[in-house]
Amino acid sequence: MADDNVPSAGGEDEGEPDVRRQKLRLWREQGVDPFGSRFERTHLSLEVRDGFDKMQGNEVAVAGRITALRRQGRVAFADITDSAGRLQLFLREDTLGPQGFARCLQCELGDIIGVCGRVMRTRAGEVSVEAASFRFLSKALRPMPDKWHGLRDKEIRYRRRYLDLIANPEVRERFVLRSRMVSAIRRFLDERGFLEVETPVLQPIAGGTTARPFRTHHNALDMEFYLRIALELHLKRLVVGGLERVYEIGRVFRNEGVSTRHNPEFTMLELYQAYGDYEDMMRLTEQMVSSVAVAVRGTTVVHWHAQEIDLRAPWPRLSMVDALSRLGLDVLGAASDAEARVLAARAGVEVAPGATRGQTIDALVDALVLPTLIQPTFLIDHPVDLSPLAKAKAEDPRLTYRFEAIVGGIELANAFSELNDPDEQRARLEAQVAERARGNDEAHVMDEDFLRALEYGMPPTGGLGVGVDRMAMLLLEAESLRDVILFPHLRAETP
Repeated sequence: MADDNVPSAGGEDEGEPDVRRQKLRLWREQGVDPFGSRFERTHLSLEVRDGFDKMQGNEVAVAGRITALRRQGRVAFADITDSAGRLQLFLREDTLGPQGFARCLQCELGDIIGVCGRVMRTRAGEVSVEAASFRFLSKALRPMPDKWHGLRDKEIRYRRRYLDLIANPEVRERFVLRSRMVSAIRRFLDERGFLEVETPVLQPIAGGTTARPFRTHHNALDMEFYLRIALELHLKRLVVGGLERVYEIGRVFRNEGVSTRHNPEFTMLELYQAYGDYEDMMRLTEQMVSSVAVAVRGTTVVHWHAQEIDLRAPWPRLSMVDALSRLGLDVLGAASDAEARVLAARAGVEVAPGATRGQTIDALVDALVLPTLIQPTFLIDHPVDLSPLAKAKAEDPRLTYRFEAIVGGIELANAFSELNDPDEQRARLEAQVAERARGNDEAHVMDEDFLRALEYGMPPTGGLGVGVDRMAMLLLEAESLRDVILFPHLRAETP
């Protein structure tokens, strides 16, 4: 076999795409379609390898991308890779004929072929398929990533995920596991009587959380729309309508910064359970996460950022106020918002000018408490001004029946006992509108139709939101959201 069929250490050589196009023309001149039609594949590589004892001597049809090709006189060996792994092909001039054998050797790494032949084992003991015939299915006009070193440049891996998937089998496996994780979430909820639904992505009002939305325009309706920032308000409408247990797994969009833990569009699970509260949501969360971990990994133990984390239920609870009190910060007892900000300054935590007591508590917890919560923990009792859709605590209306599930120092889930008093909800939203007028463009907006729905009566309800991408990052032990999102958003490439 010619040496140009072995990848160079540098990856894409300057002239190699031209060489590949020359071979493309050669194939066409020989009357061969380099981008063939349907191929009837009978087995995947893993089925052939694992089933060798029963399949030896049987005829099979396999297909995949060529990842290795080596000639030894009148025979050659090729490796093809499909979705199940790698399989060796044994190519003989005596079997394929001089023309067929020559055409096999015109293939290059990255080309996709289909082969029919019998299952056998080589003298070296390798399970193989001895090719009786083969077909060109797709010519690769660009060289593959370096065979020995794989594709390691993260910038290229994220921008050209197709190359990442070709070069790094562990990346393919990660996204297979992510799919299994989502399926396990669905099974868990379906078995508990939850109904999966779909709600609008384009919404005339961006509500349900505090975030800056993306805007667009619908020409036929001549209306401004927003890409949804949460699933919450439409799902609650369904609870009002009598769908007592509903959930949605869908994309949401927030016009915010990009980091290892943030992407402008991401996958969210939201669910609502009528006649429940945030206590029910805690039990559901810890059971679901631990159950899904076992389904995906076979264990509740994960290793993330050099920490061993056990996801087994039950998870401990920690009040935000108590967590700060242990650090000598009695923010809830401060006489005013200004005094609360002074406490934050003394603790070395910067807060926005004019921050409310609740916003100061949130900033202090983010800076001083969250990084210490490695094992799963329910962080409860959030300030009311940060939780306009959550029910206030009967014993202290400055706080709400709300929790965040913190794992590995990051927020994995957020849940409430949902506020179902329409008059109180209106007052809360009016306060948010006033805050928005003061310059907070992430504050909630008024949604009259949602308030109208509440006036028809919504039962006491527990609601839960889970970041599916963050859950994948945790269970798959990934360093960044970009490692569990197939096509993450990046800055535009510079010319």
